[in-house]
Amino acid sequence: MKKEEVLARDILAHVGGKENIRQLAHCMTRVRLTLKDATKADLDALKKIDGVMGVIDDETLQIVVGPGTVNRVADYMSHETGLAIGEESVDENLTLEERAAVERQKVKEKQKSPFKRFLRRLGNIFIPLIPGLVASGIINGAANFAVNAGVDRTETWMQILLVLGSTVFAYLAILVGWNTAKEFGGTPVLGAIAGGILFNPLLADIVIYGEPLVVGRGGLFGVIFAGWLMTYIEKHIRRFMPVSIDIIFTPLFTVLIVGFTALYAIMPVAGLLSDGIMRGINATLEVGGPVAGAVLAGFFLPLVMVGLHHGLTPIHLELLNTVGTTALLPILAMAGAGQVGAALAIFVKTRNPRLRNIIKGAIPVGFLGIGEPLLYGVTLPLGRPFLTACLGAAVGGAFQATMKTAALGIGVSGLSLTPLIDNGMYLTYIAGLLISYTAGFLFTYFFGFKEEMADGI
Repeated sequence: MKKEEVLARDILAHVGGKENIRQLAHCMTRVRLTLKDATKADLDALKKIDGVMGVIDDETLQIVVGPGTVNRVADYMSHETGLAIGEESVDENLTLEERAAVERQKVKEKQKSPFKRFLRRLGNIFIPLIPGLVASGIINGAANFAVNAGVDRTETWMQILLVLGSTVFAYLAILVGWNTAKEFGGTPVLGAIAGGILFNPLLADIVIYGEPLVVGRGGLFGVIFAGWLMTYIEKHIRRFMPVSIDIIFTPLFTVLIVGFTALYAIMPVAGLLSDGIMRGINATLEVGGPVAGAVLAGFFLPLVMVGLHHGLTPIHLELLNTVGTTALLPILAMAGAGQVGAALAIFVKTRNPRLRNIIKGAIPVGFLGIGEPLLYGVTLPLGRPFLTACLGAAVGGAFQATMKTAALGIGVSGLSLTPLIDNGMYLTYIAGLLISYTAGFLFTYFFGFKEEMADGI
């Protein structure tokens, strides 16, 4: 039996069995389970399973198993439960106790702060897009790296690479609109239409409020709001629409209402919001300089810890849309580098075989910018190394902000981000990584770790 199957079976055994799973999903490193009765999950036992790097009990039960492994584990669990990835089970034969457990979970979710729920929604919209953003970003970065090295961009194979790398960004508004409507319980294709409307090239020929419309004004913020409005209007129209003509007139009226609203109201408002956020970020980095870089990088790991870092994705994408680069990403990437340095220091000092094995398995992907295995498997459980990793990140973040390093794409971090660095500043970016590795190592080696900390791992 493959180790991923063993891992999946062990997880199922400690979450109340396959019958207790209501919904199954995953991101790059975590299996995400919505349980019918959350009280049946044995969190302590889950954390001790060989291959589990961390457990987060939030709106969903999130089990960190690492990149690559997560796909195989989720596929096996999907086969065992009969649930497709993302599908929610419908069981009309629930006992009163099970129904009560489901209702308790819903109440628990509603008790989250509105801001946290908002960021969760953003994460759910963008997480499914990450594989495409990663693949396209790497292709784009490699192609631009080759062009900067002197390769003729009119070569057929180079033109094809540039097409492959830019396609997801060219149609990103449609994908975001689709996911927005899906997230809020609407018809996905109507959300896709909302995104397409705001980025349709024909808008340049339309004059509203005395000025031609700017294609894409308001960026993805506008798309998200328009996609949500599509869902809201669709649901309200469907309440009074006769079933016999629902399929015709509900989407028709929804598109007409939201289409006009999007052009006359959403685009101007979202445009002001987008401009304000972009000016605020640029001013923060310009005025704050290294201090701003240190704060941003130093506090990024806590965002990753609770899964709220995906809420920054639309800001990165809007920076790319308006400025052409994102100066935030190289700064925030230092968070993972500080953690790699901290883990290396622990590996050098500890004699705990389980901890050393976890680090050996998580360090390679940590260098490539996937830090969750180290976060949940090493630094966070140990406590103090989490803080020294943040300090190491802050040093690198200050350096990147001082050097004004920027990226041409998103979706990757660590060494994988190097080809995407703007203006040929590849060595500068790598120097920042080395600074964070070193600072994270030194802070942790001298102040962050003692052998007795490893006893509970």
